Amino acid sequence: MIDLTGKHIIVAGGSRGIGAATARMAASAGACVSIIYHSRNEAAASVLASIEAGGRTACAQQADASDEGQITRAIDAAVAELGTPHGLVVSAGIFEGKPLEEMDTDFWDRTMAVNLRSTFLAVKASVRHMRQAGNGGSIVIYTSTAGQRGSAVYSAYATSKGAQIMFMRSMARELGSDKIRVNCIAPAWTETDMADASLTELGREEVAKDFVLGRIGLPSDVAGATCFLLSDVASFITGTTVTVDGGMDMRG
Repeated sequence: MIDLTGKHIIVAGGSRGIGAATARMAASAGACVSIIYHSRNEAAASVLASIEAGGRTACAQQADASDEGQITRAIDAAVAELGTPHGLVVSAGIFEGKPLEEMDTDFWDRTMAVNLRSTFLAVKASVRHMRQAGNGGSIVIYTSTAGQRGSAVYSAYATSKGAQIMFMRSMARELGSDKIRVNCIAPAWTETDMADASLTELGREEVAKDFVLGRIGLPSDVAGATCFLLSDVASFITGTTVTVDGGMDMRG
């Protein structure tokens, strides 16, 4: 059983999908949880209610994670309310695709801002508090299998996800002396609202055939791996990408 008792975990992008599942699972493992969300007030309130119903403490901060002032204020407010963070999960992101000829710089820049700049800013704002406390910490960044192998039509998305992996490896080296561990998780297709339209278009039964384990991933699959990396059980793991894909990449 993963034990996060006494830890404060911040989940950037915690109102839906994998981020929400992780916030709930971290709370069930004993953590107090802060979620940062962009605009979905009702979804954020639902996550908080479910955590509090389980007897855990939680708070929510609204911010555009790609805006330095907003994400810094949100993390500072979470720290003021629940204390120094022991863990940060970066889940904020978008999944959009366009063929090369149809992409313009606005589309490209938006993808990089939401998926990559927000990662940099959330890590920067959280590490300041972790370093001041001097107790180390664990950072988990959600990348994607697309960031490991590339993806036609979703090239901007795949590029942003590949860059997250390089950022993670760089931060693992830079923050290791502070006992702050940094890792990525790379999910394959996962049943979230962000992926729903694409899965519907492709056909879930057809997509499921690509998985060795015979099914599409669930948010809880990724949340479990995340809570492991956040916990002391993973205290000697840093600078790596954990692929949560049900064996999909083995199919080629």
